[in-house]
Amino acid sequence: MRNNNSSEHRNPADRRRGRGHSDFGFGREFGPGFGGPGFGGPGRPRGRRRGGRGGDVRAAALLLLSEQPQHGYQLIQEIGERSNGAWKPSPGSIYPVLQQLEDEGLISFDRVDGRKTATLTDDGASYVEENREELGTPWEAAAGDPTDEMREFVLVLKGLMGAWKQVAQAGNATQREQAAKVVDDARKALYRILADDES
Repeated sequence: MRNNNSSEHRNPADRRRGRGHSDFGFGREFGPGFGGPGFGGPGRPRGRRRGGRGGDVRAAALLLLSEQPQHGYQLIQEIGERSNGAWKPSPGSIYPVLQQLEDEGLISFDRVDGRKTATLTDDGASYVEENREELGTPWEAAAGDPTDEMREFVLVLKGLMGAWKQVAQAGNATQREQAAKVVDDARKALYRILADDES
């Protein structure tokens, strides 16, 4: 006998699953101000997955799929175009959301030209129409979110720190000396940027 409390009998909106991304690792290395709320930390509503510089991947995917079937790469490109390049979710953000939507019965997958392409089911199309106002226009919200700009800024610094760590661990004395000069030159260049801004 089927359990009537099974997830298959729940409203799709009640079956949302998703967890906010963990922080970018800066909270542990640089102390307060990095990795907390606003940088992927706690506080994001469940079921709304964000990716890179951006907003609600789930809403964006549903809205775009209501226009036409698309595979993951097309969704990434389309979100990037509609946000004027401000938000381009990673595959690690898109594909888990698509799997979640399939679990909810809102989309189905078919092979089109060798690619796993998502299409809204009838339930999915009804869900989008009934919740279109709530889904909003997530790419526009992402384009205007200054927090996402700071997140990208932090990621650039993390990339620099990763390269510096590699040289420190694997480089010889000459290479470490060269790396130190590069970092020192970058420090001076950053101060020059501020000086130009002030002038």
